[in-house]
Amino acid sequence: MTNQSLAALEIIQQQLKELDALAKQTLESLNTVAGAERVAKWKARTVALITVAVGQQEGHKFAGIRPGPSFTNDMVEEFTDLIDCYRTPLAALAKQLAQAPRPSTEG
Repeated sequence: MTNQSLAALEIIQQQLKELDALAKQTLESLNTVAGAERVAKWKARTVALITVAVGQQEGHKFAGIRPGPSFTNDMVEEFTDLIDCYRTPLAALAKQLAQAPRPSTEG
């Protein structure tokens, strides 16, 4: 794994931790409206970080993620669905970066 890949992986892992912290805070307070607003701000920062650390294509891909329609009247369930819609692709990106081939040290 290159230093750039390692740095990108660390950024993605940090964003996952921040997302989990937002989820925990919101589920403790049960203020899903404020939680959704915080997630929107988090997403904007995350898109910028992904664009710089991983590349413009991945940044655009993450920016294009939109939560699907919700048909429940359970605000907590809708919020956890929102969190999962961002956590899943971010975790997949982290896994992809972690599995990036390491440069050869033989020469």
